Amino acid sequence: MNLAPDIIFPNLGIEINSIDPVAFSIFGLDVYWYGLIIGFGILAGLFVAIQLGKRNDIDEALYPDFLIYALIVSVVSARLFYVIFSWDEYKDNLIKIFAFREGGLAIYGGIIGAVITLIIFSKRKKVDFWNFADTAAPGLILGQIIGRWGNFVNMEAFGGYTENHLAMMLKTTKAKYIPAQLLDKIKTVNGVEYIQVQPTFLYESLWNLGVLVLLLIYFKRRKFNGEIFALYLLGYGLGRVWIEGLRTDQLIIGSSGIPVSQLLAGVLIVVSLVFIIIMRRKRTR
Repeated sequence: MNLAPDIIFPNLGIEINSIDPVAFSIFGLDVYWYGLIIGFGILAGLFVAIQLGKRNDIDEALYPDFLIYALIVSVVSARLFYVIFSWDEYKDNLIKIFAFREGGLAIYGGIIGAVITLIIFSKRKKVDFWNFADTAAPGLILGQIIGRWGNFVNMEAFGGYTENHLAMMLKTTKAKYIPAQLLDKIKTVNGVEYIQVQPTFLYESLWNLGVLVLLLIYFKRRKFNGEIFALYLLGYGLGRVWIEGLRTDQLIIGSSGIPVSQLLAGVLIVVSLVFIIIMRRKRTR
């Protein structure tokens, strides 16, 4: 029996002996850690949003209602976003589009779906869109912080080769995929092959934690409804621009070589900044 660790952080002296993506099985159906972690992130985010809503005159009962609709739309839009920019993978087998259990959700697609849902929901419930978005943004990024650890369990969403302090080694037999650029950099430890990569899931989780702290600190000082949501898009976008550039599983726009999430993050940074400047000037006048 090979007892070599599945994951090693060589410069930190950390070894994780065994990671099984399956948490448990019910009636022969596997329940994955990824789904449980995402679910926990959603509930944690909902709790934060409700607490902020209470302090900003929003009925707390609206949040679970919104979440139900948003989850359905966001999962569909996240899948569509992924499929559109991975079309070669699905064009010859369209039924594979519905194979959600095989993975393939894009966070920006999910965010777009959530925003569309909130636009309709806020009109139907007669609640201020920007105020609701402000209270939901910290909960959303908390969900992203937790959710990225689902990628860790799946041994996916990592970057290229690195020797930096946070370098992570994944057993080749357990890694979700092995990028071509890493094939000539495979390392052997005690007879076991590993790839050594950038733990981009960790970078994004830590970056988002910093953004969350800043959003919560600044919340009471916001100058207008919508500022927290804009700062969320700005802060998350700044992190995603550089982290996406490190990843090896990017969704690329056609044959341009441009990662779609990196481009979209850049656009949202500019849009958010312009929005904040315009609204602050209006408030000053």
